[in-house]
Amino acid sequence: MKYEHIKEAAYLANMQLPKLGLVLFTFGNVSAVDRSLGVFAIKPSGVPYEDLTPEKMVIVDFNGKTVEGTMRPSSDTLTHAVLYKHWEHIGGIVHTHSTYATAWAQSLRDIPNYGTTHADHTTVDIPCAPPMSDEMIRGNYEYETGFQIMNALQERELSYEEVEMILVGNHAPFTWGKTPEKAVYNSAVLEALAKMAYLTEQINPAAPHLKDALVKKHFERKHGPDSYYGQ
Repeated sequence: MKYEHIKEAAYLANMQLPKLGLVLFTFGNVSAVDRSLGVFAIKPSGVPYEDLTPEKMVIVDFNGKTVEGTMRPSSDTLTHAVLYKHWEHIGGIVHTHSTYATAWAQSLRDIPNYGTTHADHTTVDIPCAPPMSDEMIRGNYEYETGFQIMNALQERELSYEEVEMILVGNHAPFTWGKTPEKAVYNSAVLEALAKMAYLTEQINPAAPHLKDALVKKHFERKHGPDSYYGQ
């Protein structure tokens, strides 16, 4: 009963991934954190979504050690653990191999801000973290992936609270948010932005970035101090 709330939250968030077309087979995971308990719930490794239940979610601490559960946690657990440990204001993390976002990650390219849909969610290009060094790969790979993500944002002087999505070079996307639901939302938005940017470049390879005035207008009308989007 102690962890039931985050098991349920992680389960419901994980079940959104196939519904939103963000995963194939078992290619993805969501976690939900309880900071007061110092643990998070995450999908068990390699279990098909149709076989998941809240009870099968695995409880893990911020060092990646299993606290409760009989199944092996996601192979990406240590990446989640690193991010939770260092980013105090996130409540959920999503990792997928969604088609378009992963294609940009494999291309080692940021996703350019070509339009107002992108600007509604962030003012910057979606960053692609550089490929991991051989030394990091030979080490604790999933643990190092967490630092790969954090280092990429730090090098660009971007805040994880302002930019809630990233591409891991040669790998795939990660997103996060204040709740697991927001992290899933960000994952779906990222995939849509990746697809739109890809199609934009097919239609017009010389398409320019969205001009600054429109970036500012669309972001601030939704997130600024005088925002007026929504009820």
